[in-house]
Amino acid sequence: MTMRLNELERLLEKIAGFTSPSARLEQYQTPAPLAARLLYHAAMKGDIGGRRVCDLGCGTGILSIGAALLGAREVVGVEADEAVLSTARENAVKAGVEVMFLCARVGDPEIIPPIGPCDTVVMNPPFGAQNVHADRPFIDAALEIAPRVYGIFNAGSTPFIQTYLAGRAEIHEVIRGLLPIKRMFSFHRDNVREIPVEVMVIWRIE
Repeated sequence: MTMRLNELERLLEKIAGFTSPSARLEQYQTPAPLAARLLYHAAMKGDIGGRRVCDLGCGTGILSIGAALLGAREVVGVEADEAVLSTARENAVKAGVEVMFLCARVGDPEIIPPIGPCDTVVMNPPFGAQNVHADRPFIDAALEIAPRVYGIFNAGSTPFIQTYLAGRAEIHEVIRGLLPIKRMFSFHRDNVREIPVEVMVIWRIE
């Protein structure tokens, strides 16, 4: 891998975010530093370069595009919002990478065959602030798709997720970070709030 972490972060800073984000869908842009950190860590573990990677709930494509920039053999980005996918496609073109974007709702069992088996899943699923347990369909789909999962979750959720994974997968590693959220919706009180998060490396039990 020849690209440095700071170079990847600079490239991801250019990714356009949501134009009309939905609070119900928890459409928050993954910040470039956090996205770069997750992807670079996965790449250092051998889970990006030359691999088939799926980004569940890809939004405007920051994790998908970052995986492609780090040399993934093929990248599939899955997103339910077609308007957001249009932005993701534009971002991929501007970044000079190829990503296969699929418009589908995570949690629909019919999406698994079109995605096909992958080596790695990367994702920033909803935390469940608007819909309780909104992250569970993402976890379930990820474990069906790939043996290695790198996901961003709310800080403190590790024990609950480990219980949910019981018998199917193990949390191999937890990396703590911050997800800054700018004032976007009427219920936001601060101009920017830094949310503590945990990047979890999950290994499926084979």
